[in-house]
Amino acid sequence: MYELKIISHFAGAHQLRNFKGSCERLHGHNWKVEVHVRGEQLGDDGTLVDFHDVKEATNKALETLDHEFLNDLEPFREENPSSENIARYIFTRVAEELADRPVAVYKVTAWESDTACASYYGES
Repeated sequence: MYELKIISHFAGAHQLRNFKGSCERLHGHNWKVEVHVRGEQLGDDGTLVDFHDVKEATNKALETLDHEFLNDLEPFREENPSSENIARYIFTRVAEELADRPVAVYKVTAWESDTACASYYGES
């Protein structure tokens, strides 16, 4: 099994509903996002997948979040735009974009600060 990871970033604001604490107030983060993909078979060129393809798929997902008030976006109107839910959203979007590639998204981690992150593992 092979695993590749790319790192990207986006900026976004949010507020957590029904949260007891300062995160209930409007605030923003410069998010760091790690996307891990896995696969078993290398191509004839000795690679699992082109890093560019994974970056492009990730960037498509992040374009929908970048410089937005996340609570206003469809996926987060009812569900809190928490780090956990953001990681799952990105996982799902990247998996859809890479569906025709010989890899599966394994994990997405959304870092809201240098010391706090959440990861989502799921079926791609």
